[in-house]
Amino acid sequence: MDQVRYIRSLFAREDEVLRSIEGGLAERKMPQISVPPETGKTLYLLAKICSARRILEIGALGGYSTIWLARALPPGGRLISLELKEEHASFARENANRAGVGKQVEFRVGDATELLAALENEGASFDFVFIDADKERYVDYLERSIRLARTGAVICADNALRGGRVCDESDRRPSTEAIRRFNEALSRDPRLESMLVPVGDGLAVARVR
Repeated sequence: MDQVRYIRSLFAREDEVLRSIEGGLAERKMPQISVPPETGKTLYLLAKICSARRILEIGALGGYSTIWLARALPPGGRLISLELKEEHASFARENANRAGVGKQVEFRVGDATELLAALENEGASFDFVFIDADKERYVDYLERSIRLARTGAVICADNALRGGRVCDESDRRPSTEAIRRFNEALSRDPRLESMLVPVGDGLAVARVR
């Protein structure tokens, strides 16, 4: 048994709803890019540890990470998930309902930059933010997340290692370069205390000062 399977068998067991999402994505010809179970469990724990009552998710896809995060909410807690495509949001909403967390989750459909600006105009604030959308705009999403975050809030971002490609200086693909810029911005921003955790495809974790 390899390390990942060992960790999943002990610490990141999936229930029937979570296990079904991968197959549901395949049936609908949607991307198979949900976070792995160990990343989902880590997000759940981080949200629990910081006692998050208001969570923002940027990128829902089939709702896999949405469910992990929503299950960390206390009674009366709320999660807002931003998703570009209605068909993804519809499937994510279906899965959130099946998981028993649908009443705590609000899906907003549209361009994330516009939706984040609208949240800022509403005066919204969050205890926890998870970024997992188009990589080329990660730096912008980070800045907007900081503005929406309360002091002490946690901001996380998936794919911070890009399968190890961020370490390969010859890899100049736009998505890889974008994640490099994001990681550098995260590490240097004086408003944050940050770390890159090698779980899944790399989970960037920051606390807002």
